[in-house]
Amino acid sequence: MLRKKRRLLKSQKGFTLIELLAVIVILGIIAAIAIPAIGNVIKNSRFNAIKSDAIQVISAAKLYAADNDVKSGDTIKQTDLSKYLDDKDSTLKKYSVTLTTDSDGKIDYEVNGSGIDGGVTITFKNATLNEINSAKRTSDNVTIGQ
Repeated sequence: MLRKKRRLLKSQKGFTLIELLAVIVILGIIAAIAIPAIGNVIKNSRFNAIKSDAIQVISAAKLYAADNDVKSGDTIKQTDLSKYLDDKDSTLKKYSVTLTTDSDGKIDYEVNGSGIDGGVTITFKNATLNEINSAKRTSDNVTIGQ
């Protein structure tokens, strides 16, 4: 009888409590590493979305300037660009674009305003296309431009 019970105990298969705890600890370590990394990816994508909206505003301002008699020193308002942009999902809420002429006589388009997406905020202060493209997220509140 005793031999029969020993055989039954030895033939049973499964995980011990120690093995299950080891797996749970490993999963906890992986989660502790992955969650902050995923949060950072999300914030970077929100930062890039705001930058993309600002670039679209500059493109729309170029189209507006080509269609209308806009000179260096003029400011293109948000309402002027409504025909050139679909603002329904834009992260930029209040903005304007000023045309300036650099030392080479080239016209620059400078964005002023701010964009908010989630917890990420970018403030544009006379930000040119090159400044917007080269900007990196250093925190959740970034100022691009002068």
